[in-house]
Amino acid sequence: MFKQLNYDLENIVKLDPAARNKLEVLLLYPCVHSLIAHRIAHFFYKKKRYFIARFISQVSRFFTGIEIHPGAVIGKGFFIDHGMGIVIGETAVIGDNVMLYHQVTLGGTGNEKGVKRHPTVGDNCIIGTGAKLLGNIIIGNGSKIGANSVVLSDVPENATVVGIPGKVKKINKIK
Repeated sequence: MFKQLNYDLENIVKLDPAARNKLEVLLLYPCVHSLIAHRIAHFFYKKKRYFIARFISQVSRFFTGIEIHPGAVIGKGFFIDHGMGIVIGETAVIGDNVMLYHQVTLGGTGNEKGVKRHPTVGDNCIIGTGAKLLGNIIIGNGSKIGANSVVLSDVPENATVVGIPGKVKKINKIK
């Protein structure tokens, strides 16, 4: 857990020009606090200790403004810049080195039980302010979702998506 936390802190320092050092990030960044709480809650969730898992996630939400369901799976290097208003649903899966801006929702489109209802976000993705990704969709590795876009269908790798509904505007070439 400490190796992963160190990786997360290093990634935030690398991505955020306002971050001066890992200690500052650890002590002052709500995204780090919510991520630590999520990892603890997720541990209990996997052990089927749902009440304590939800309790931890709700306390974290109260203090950080970031709501991450304990069932969500989050990779390493996750960074939420200005995290207020983030919502990440129960069956969401987030890859490594993903960056979200404030007011992003990774939500469902229905109330079915026992099925995957939330997005899967690949590695190295950036999701802009206010974007809404809804349903059991896949966002390909290296993709970028523009601010306030509403994405309801799969996104190919290395794509840039903008608009309501979100449409692929270009496929970025890998260098």
